[in-house]
Amino acid sequence: MNFEILAPAGSMESLIAGVRSGANAIYLGGKSFNARRNAGNFDNEELKNAINYCHSHGVKVYLTLNILVRDDEMKKAYDTVKQALLCGVDAFIVQDIGVAKMIKEHFPSARLHGSTQMSIMSPAGAKAAKEMGFSRIVLPREMSLDEIKEIRESTDLELELFVHGALCMSVSGQCYLSSVIGSRSGNRGLCAQPCRLPFTAGGNATHALSLKDLSLIGELSKLDGITSLKIEGRMKRPEYVSAAVSAVKKAIDGKYSPSDEFMLRSVFSRSGFTDGYLNSKLGKNMFGTRQKEDVVAANNVLKEIARNYEKETPLIPLDISFTCRENEKAVLIAKSDKKEVKIIGDMPEKAINKPMSEESLKERLSKFGGTQYFAKNIEINLDNGLILPASKINEMRRNAVSKLDEQEKIRLEFKPFDISLPNYNKPDKQYLTASFSNADQIPDNHPFERVFIPVNSSLEDFVDNRAGVVLPRGLFGMENELKSRLEKLKKAGVSKALCGNIGSYTLCRDMGFEVYGDFGLNVFNSLSANQIDRPILSFELTQAQINNINARDKGMLVYGYLPLMLTRNCPVKNDIGCYECNKHGSLTDRKGMEFPVMCSDFPCVEMLNCHPLYMLDRLDEVKTDFIHFYFSIEGKKQVENVISLYESGAKPDFKYTRGLYQRGTL
Repeated sequence: MNFEILAPAGSMESLIAGVRSGANAIYLGGKSFNARRNAGNFDNEELKNAINYCHSHGVKVYLTLNILVRDDEMKKAYDTVKQALLCGVDAFIVQDIGVAKMIKEHFPSARLHGSTQMSIMSPAGAKAAKEMGFSRIVLPREMSLDEIKEIRESTDLELELFVHGALCMSVSGQCYLSSVIGSRSGNRGLCAQPCRLPFTAGGNATHALSLKDLSLIGELSKLDGITSLKIEGRMKRPEYVSAAVSAVKKAIDGKYSPSDEFMLRSVFSRSGFTDGYLNSKLGKNMFGTRQKEDVVAANNVLKEIARNYEKETPLIPLDISFTCRENEKAVLIAKSDKKEVKIIGDMPEKAINKPMSEESLKERLSKFGGTQYFAKNIEINLDNGLILPASKINEMRRNAVSKLDEQEKIRLEFKPFDISLPNYNKPDKQYLTASFSNADQIPDNHPFERVFIPVNSSLEDFVDNRAGVVLPRGLFGMENELKSRLEKLKKAGVSKALCGNIGSYTLCRDMGFEVYGDFGLNVFNSLSANQIDRPILSFELTQAQINNINARDKGMLVYGYLPLMLTRNCPVKNDIGCYECNKHGSLTDRKGMEFPVMCSDFPCVEMLNCHPLYMLDRLDEVKTDFIHFYFSIEGKKQVENVISLYESGAKPDFKYTRGLYQRGTL
């Protein structure tokens, strides 16, 4: 099996542990713009030292720029990219399509890896990533083997897959729980992990949103076509990184054993591990929390693991050639698979007593202890009867190591920072759009210029309501099914599609639909807004930030129960079952707040906020081209009430929230 082992590093200590344990690549974050802003991370000087260390060990470095970036932060993001490239970073892991566009336009040589937070889960999503200049995509953790195979067969992009580490309940990039209830956004790198707190669906489960950690290390033989095996854990200690890398390396070599799994579980787990998504075995067995015995177990193995990376590991083989001729200076050539260096030594002398031999030279030239190198082949070209002091030979060997460690000077081609976009004028009159979870919610009379209903609604519902189609955000393994359905809808006269996933957006665009960008695309800045037609901007922005986005036909969500999580593993089904739920499930947190869980015919369910977002009495502050209503669990009478409130501009007669439009996210 030929895989890249990709290890996390939240500190230099973890980076060294990963490299010495056998990682082929390291991913790490700078002090900003990364999804683990609470990790130690690396400033510019630390980043340069980290990259030099990795490159001297034949290890690549990927910098995480995997958060959503505001317009006022884009210049700083540019500076971060430039500095990282000058330090020698090998690629950037990016979530924000606006950031991706900025990088490709200003730094043509930069390599882009699509973060798992881009929610690329279909062949059309992979196609979109390639069109935007990505060379690799990080697949969602929630994918099954068949779903991975579907993407593998559709693209020549490199595929990266998480094989060990923490498992989020929500699809990455589609979780707003931490931001909406606490202003700490996972899409901005500051998730507070409220999902690990107590939630119940009414049954026995006390932590209905807490999954066990993922581990696919015993399943590597199934992962045909995967380029990179990724280990989660930039917030974890060095011993964790070392243990995980060592385990993956052993599994690749066919030597992974139950004792290795025990070591992994001891260093960190939540009641064990799960491979449920990969093997399509969802359910209660995937859930777990951090127990006292999990914590205690780590104390027994940390020192043992630390010994594995205390000293340099001989990772890089060298071919050594040493030539010592009469009346010529000695020459040492050391060659790795990527670099060759030549060291000129002193002139040898005639030996008075014992001359040098091939055996003695080979012994001396093979002493690379304390470095990452080892002599694989040594060739000696020696005239008889010569002597060179041992100190001089050692000096030549040390000089060879120093030259091998030297990093080449980087010549960077880049353009000065410039984001020039047309200035779009706001239309004289705002128009209204709405999406509904079913056609029965739609009143006979409404003010909406465009309405959208789910793709599985009847043809009659589409025709009767002159409706566009809402595509699900969770597209796992259903692209062919969707395409067939969309072809039927198109023949029936449906021409508009509301898409909250880059895959569905690309699919509908290619099929000739008039596409509209839904909130799930996380449009956060003017650059991303100009890549999406008629985008509903992220509800994690403030009102002022939304108003300042420079884009044509931009929209804003002004009413609705905000979706907090998109998950494949229904927490209500796992706790009380579908019969008891009867599609009216909810979760209750430790404070007694109740969060509806909206059932779906598609691979995912949605956890909604406890109170709806409401901005209908403050529309004079909204400077977007259109406003959008998101109807989910409301009945028709409730919808009619909301429309009446819109028309009067009154405050609602129910509990509501302003969301993040005033307070924003950190």
